[in-house]
Amino acid sequence: MNVGILGGGNISDTHARAAAAIPGVKVVACYGTNRERTARLAAAHGAVVYDDLDRFLAHQPMEIVAIGSPSALHAEQGIAAARRGLHVLSEKPLDITTKRADGLIDACAVAGVKLGVFFQDRLRPAVARLKRMVDDGELGKPVMIAGRVRWYRPPEYYSGSKWRGKWALDGGGALMNQAIHTVDLVQWLFGPVDRVSAAVATRVHEIEVEDTAAAVIEFTSGAIGTIEATTSLFPGYPRRIEVTGSEGTVIIEGDEIIGTDLRSSHAPGAASAAPVPRLENVASPVVSDASAHQRVFEDFIRAIREDAIPATDGREARRSVELVETIYAAARKRRAIAIGEI
Repeated sequence: MNVGILGGGNISDTHARAAAAIPGVKVVACYGTNRERTARLAAAHGAVVYDDLDRFLAHQPMEIVAIGSPSALHAEQGIAAARRGLHVLSEKPLDITTKRADGLIDACAVAGVKLGVFFQDRLRPAVARLKRMVDDGELGKPVMIAGRVRWYRPPEYYSGSKWRGKWALDGGGALMNQAIHTVDLVQWLFGPVDRVSAAVATRVHEIEVEDTAAAVIEFTSGAIGTIEATTSLFPGYPRRIEVTGSEGTVIIEGDEIIGTDLRSSHAPGAASAAPVPRLENVASPVVSDASAHQRVFEDFIRAIREDAIPATDGREARRSVELVETIYAAARKRRAIAIGEI
């Protein structure tokens, strides 16, 4: 399977390493607007470097395009790839609005190609285990879920970028960019969502979008959720998800389950000793371990070969974009907003 890397930044490097680690998969082409960075990435994988998108998409052989460009370009570039008959695997979010996301979903359907999104947290062992516990009723009736992304980004993270922190290209701040994985997990574990209330603010950074946000979510089941998202809390802390049902609570910190407290004394897999959470991402966007992204690639390739649905396809990835859009609307209007109302 031949993969093209669209983008030359940190996340595209992660995509390339993840793909190259899979037997039988080769990175064959790289495209980016920063010629120097893209050339380095291409050289590391023996790939052809392009600075023209059309020529990149015409590269042969190539079956998959992994998109790691600014968020607001995902749909536009994905549509161009789909029209060339290429399968599209996009970095999160799918795009910055549901309207754009729908355009990409429709284009891939018309072209008969697969569309997937890097929501690698769904495939992490601890998260997959928690999802099974929720779905199998081990936690009982859903009561409350809390997702906390209390991260920090230094000023240069924004000032050194042409697109981060700008509405036009980033589509939002801590919620749409950093916390989108946790937004996805909260709605995936406890959804569907009924309505949300929220407040957002820009407290530390000189940017257009929010660096601090909080939302209260009401699910159709009657359960309640909260989401906290920041890039303003120094020095940054591991992502934390607390899931509580009528039969107990499970806590994930970083990427590991650190607490399992169920009414039943023989809780399957209850942690006897909490692992030390990894601190990656809490203060830096660099991803050193590409294994989680590799799982996404492996699942996506399986979906292509078996004509199946990827673990997180376009329609699943759209849900988090819709939820963030609704959170922003609730904050602007200072009232609860129902999903589908805007």
